[in-house]
Order: sequence, then structure tokens, then C-alpha cells
Amino acid sequence: MPDKSSKSGKTSMLQRRGLLKEDYYLNEKGLMVFTEHYHLKRGYCCKSGCLHCPYGFTRKPVEPESE
Repeated sequence: MPDKSSKSGKTSMLQRRGLLKEDYYLNEKGLMVFTEHYHLKRGYCCKSGCLHCPYGFTRKPVEPESE
């Protein structure tokens, strides 16, 4: 039987910090992904290239330096 305590523990910790279920989800790697709802609630763009950014920011790829 798989241990669900770590995932549910993480969820309850995030909810205690004021995050709602519609603010984020955990992807297949267990990483937290903020939703468009959360970004709009926060009210500004962090310029990190977030997957669900409602502000239209996209991160430009870093080009390797030529020698």
C-alpha cells in the first residue's frame, strides 16, 4: 500500500499558508505548479516564465556564449 502521508502533508501545509486547491496542482514529478487563478490573485508577474502566466511573459532562451 503506497504511503500518501507525504503528499497529503504537503497539501495541508500549503493550505495553512493560504493557498487554495484552485491555486496550484502537483505535476507528475511532484512539483507544485501555480494556476492562472493564483497568478491573477497575486496580482503581478514575477517574470519567472511560469507555465500558466496570465500576463503574457515568456522567458527568452539563454544563448550560449561564443568563444
